[in-house]
Amino acid sequence: MQNNLLLNFRKRKNLVAGFCLLALLFAVLAVLEAVLPRTSILFTVLKKGAIYSLVAVSMNLLNGFTGLFSLGQAGFMLLGAYTYGIFTIPVEARSQVYQYFDGGLVQFTLPVALALVLAGIVAAVFAWLIGLPVLHLKSDYLAIATLGFAEIVRAIFQWDKIGALTNGSNLLRKYPVFQSCLFYFFVSALCIAVIMLLINSTYGRAFKAVRDDEIAAEAMGINLAKTKQLSFVISSFFAGISGALLAMFQTTIQASQFKSALTYEILLIVVIGGMGSVTGSCISSFLFIACSEWWLRFLDRTFMIGSFTVPLLRPGFRKVVFSIAIMAIVLFYQRGIMGENEFSIGGIVNFFKRLNGRNPKNTKSDGQLDPSEAR
Repeated sequence: MQNNLLLNFRKRKNLVAGFCLLALLFAVLAVLEAVLPRTSILFTVLKKGAIYSLVAVSMNLLNGFTGLFSLGQAGFMLLGAYTYGIFTIPVEARSQVYQYFDGGLVQFTLPVALALVLAGIVAAVFAWLIGLPVLHLKSDYLAIATLGFAEIVRAIFQWDKIGALTNGSNLLRKYPVFQSCLFYFFVSALCIAVIMLLINSTYGRAFKAVRDDEIAAEAMGINLAKTKQLSFVISSFFAGISGALLAMFQTTIQASQFKSALTYEILLIVVIGGMGSVTGSCISSFLFIACSEWWLRFLDRTFMIGSFTVPLLRPGFRKVVFSIAIMAIVLFYQRGIMGENEFSIGGIVNFFKRLNGRNPKNTKSDGQLDPSEAR
């Protein structure tokens, strides 16, 4: 009884510390926005990192926690982005946006919050429809089927026959956007918190059981088809919301932006962070964006020392170095940066205690674990 009370107290203490760190993060972001110019590359990294964190965690829910190898994230992001853009363009601006389609089919505007939720719902509905046939497939076959779905959706949305709704191959623009990175962090943090609650619930345990052993999970009474469908739909819902956030960040929407390369980037982030780790997906998202958009940019510029030109430094060399760095991470961290571990205040405290040469556990002189520390 005493051990349970102690464990509950520590969980609450860690939860309060986590909320304090989150509040501190938002305070730091507010200060940065007040001090730095809005055109700073730092804000680009922060906004895009927050968006990629959400879509990476949603993909990890499906690939890492449920064991379904899906490559359709770009298609669901496209559905979310277009849903947000179509339903939030002001009525008075539709004649300019849909100039080749007589102002378009939709002639009303939804609030931003409702449009964000609708973006997720539309992606989830398509996921449910697609999941009925394709979730019977496994491994590479499922990946190919979902990748094909994403490519089909991208082609259809560029079709002029439905241009009154999607504007065909033309840009969607003039919808509401947010310049502050606080908005992107708030939406992403809220969605990731919901995903973490789901993972730690009975549904999350069912997902993990399907991932570990489908035969054993079915023998325990888990409905495999419904569990896979639920994971697929929830993952697509949050991918749709991330697509809407990406549309805000880019300020314009065009189907050609959501190519299969976008899915590969997200998959790479999930693998680098660790399959089955929400924290790993978030950390690797910001590292990926920072390296590709900021830290390695100097490698694309020609550098001269007097009359001597430094070899290799030229446009495109950044991608070579970035690829080598990714290969090194995969070789030395085969389970990703975090593996299946998660960020915790207690874990950080124990880590620094180990660095100081102190045992993070209270032990007796005979090496036995103190009963007050037992779980």
